Amino acid sequence: MGRILGILALLLIGTVVCGSCGFSTNGDDKREKETRFQAARQQMVEGQLRQRDIRDERVLQAMATVPRHLFVPPAQRSQAYDDGPLPIGQEQTISQPYIVALMTESLRLKGTETVLEIGTGSGYQAAVLSVLAKKIYSIEIIPELAETAQERLTALGYKNVEVIVGDGNLGWPQGSPYDAIIVTAAAPQIPPALIEQLAEGGRMVLPVEVGNEQHLLRLQKVDGKITQEDLGLVRFVPLVGDAPERKK
Repeated sequence: MGRILGILALLLIGTVVCGSCGFSTNGDDKREKETRFQAARQQMVEGQLRQRDIRDERVLQAMATVPRHLFVPPAQRSQAYDDGPLPIGQEQTISQPYIVALMTESLRLKGTETVLEIGTGSGYQAAVLSVLAKKIYSIEIIPELAETAQERLTALGYKNVEVIVGDGNLGWPQGSPYDAIIVTAAAPQIPPALIEQLAEGGRMVLPVEVGNEQHLLRLQKVDGKITQEDLGLVRFVPLVGDAPERKK
């Protein structure tokens, strides 16, 4: 019995000593990961966004704050702040950080706007918008993505975002008119419903198919008429309608 007690005492001493021998606990490990992700976000802002002439400090701060790694599948988190898009399931992607920043900056948000987003995806773009505008309505045609995005946004505290399952081509009349509209999928033409739901003076940014190319356009409604500016070539997944198999 004495020998057994001695062994137990040695094991207990070893456990106490090991607590200060440099091994990370789960809490330490989590903090270290968050520190690395924070550094990666800052590097993304400085290396990918400022270097490509993103100048709106509010947009840069939003991109430096929103945890992009929590909007991608766990297997992709180590790549969350890389300079490129990533798959999120359902044959959809989360856009390249620079494209998110460019489209967001192009909306010229001041903080008081009601914004309509077409194509929720993982919810990352909506999260960025949520810290820059008053209210965000985001439409997603794939119910599974809409559900997980809303759960994720709510859990992370982005309470001014409402995710709706629906056909983005039709917009969301219930929340209109919108000060800004952003479309994160390429349309063969500008959906007429979105133009109708755009407020006077409002801005819309969307990719539109032109032949074999996709052009990122910024539209503005002035005196009831639409002005148009081409922001360059992009590549997005296509904007789809509400096919029968998508309906509940």
